[in-house]
Amino acid sequence: MLTIIGCGNLNRCDDAVGVIIAQKLQEMFTENNSSNVQIYDCGTAGMEVMFQARGSEKLIIIDASSTGSEPGTIYKVPGEELEALPEPSYSLHDFRWDHALAAGRKIFKDDFPDDVTVYLIEAENLGLGLEISPSLQPAVKQVMDWIEKEINDFCSDNSSKNINKKSKNRQDND
Repeated sequence: MLTIIGCGNLNRCDDAVGVIIAQKLQEMFTENNSSNVQIYDCGTAGMEVMFQARGSEKLIIIDASSTGSEPGTIYKVPGEELEALPEPSYSLHDFRWDHALAAGRKIFKDDFPDDVTVYLIEAENLGLGLEISPSLQPAVKQVMDWIEKEINDFCSDNSSKNINKKSKNRQDND
């Protein structure tokens, strides 16, 4: 199973970029009805990220970043580089997706994906609003193209595995 999760806040301009990409991918791939791919809009709910990722073979997370770099800069980062256990807190509002990666691995062990990729797109405007800055549009298209390729590669790899498995089962039965 490939799980793709868009994170962010739709009411904070560029912070919505991960959610918007996930929603566009949902529209594209719902028609194809691939049972090997799940695409979620997890908004700002880190705990939901952890539970939606459970049982997946591969996980892709998309979110905005704010590092001071050029708006629209894309970072493709292996998940283990961003995993962080949360500081002790009594509020789930403090539990982010980077915490979900570390906690999910600790809690779910082998039932949590080892193959995690995070796409971060540098934001220009994180203020209140409903529009993504025009400077991010090329990055949105680029990340969507990369993820679409990852989906197609994953599905064709799994299709090959299923064909090889069926072929082996037939040979074993003969």
